[in-house]
Amino acid sequence: AALSERAALSALLEAYLGRRSAARVQAGALTRGTGETIRAALLYADLRNFTALSEATLPTEIIAALDAWFDRVAGAIHAFGGEVLKFIGDGLLAIFPVTGSAPEACEAALRAVVAARAGMEHLDAVRQAQGLPPLPFGTALHLGDVLWGNIGAVDRLDFTAIGPAVNLVSRLEGLCRPLGRSVLISGAVAAEATSPLVPLGEHVLRGIAAPCPVFTLPATIT
Repeated sequence: AALSERAALSALLEAYLGRRSAARVQAGALTRGTGETIRAALLYADLRNFTALSEATLPTEIIAALDAWFDRVAGAIHAFGGEVLKFIGDGLLAIFPVTGSAPEACEAALRAVVAARAGMEHLDAVRQAQGLPPLPFGTALHLGDVLWGNIGAVDRLDFTAIGPAVNLVSRLEGLCRPLGRSVLISGAVAAEATSPLVPLGEHVLRGIAAPCPVFTLPATIT
């Protein structure tokens, strides 16, 4: 019974925190303000025009759309060794920790993006056949150091990642719409990646001091 209860608790924690974060919490990482600095490829993804869609759609249909979107993108992230840290409204933040080499983590994140785009293309085709609008989205990738640990109030903690790298990947995703791209990649990832990327020049990101070299995937990659 004790083993069964522990297994159920582990499954519950993994469902809400992710596999790596759940393991840290179960190991006793429960103190606010503590954590570790890790290097990781970061992925931030967000749906487009979701506020307008929400206002014109029944709540049950919105939940179904969100579930379908998160299934595709989270499934792709997990398939390539990443972990979803949190869902943020209609967006999410994920990490691909550098456990071997930085190029390996960056390539895993890039492959996850390609897989997520393929999954969403299939989902949009299904939705079109049902008379539903597509779900356009933007994705950004960055490589950097993040503080991974407990943050929050005394009686309510969140196990998450923070730091300048998290701010940058979020701001970079915000450029997807102005640049007319669904995927944007920072210069830090491009410097480590072996996959071909297309440069888009340097761009100023809100709240980030230095301009960021920005890249995207070639049009031939789907």
